[in-house]
Amino acid sequence: MGCSSPRVNHAGNGEMPNTDWRSEEAYSGLKSAEAADLAWEWLRRDRDYQEDYRRLSRRERSSAAAGQFRRKWGLSFSS
Repeated sequence: MGCSSPRVNHAGNGEMPNTDWRSEEAYSGLKSAEAADLAWEWLRRDRDYQEDYRRLSRRERSSAAAGQFRRKWGLSFSS
């Protein structure tokens, strides 16, 4: 992804970024965003996605659980 938009906290605590969605500065990178960037901005706000991410973060991240999560949310791409 080519923009510098906020991302999910990958520290393993399952918390979503606390960014003010009304701030133009927080989203300045979206002016040059690609479709995948915009899709990510939409997805990360989805409450069901957030809950699934929290559950995945709390349990052991087995490759099967992570793979299932990626498939469910369309995060797997073939090269």
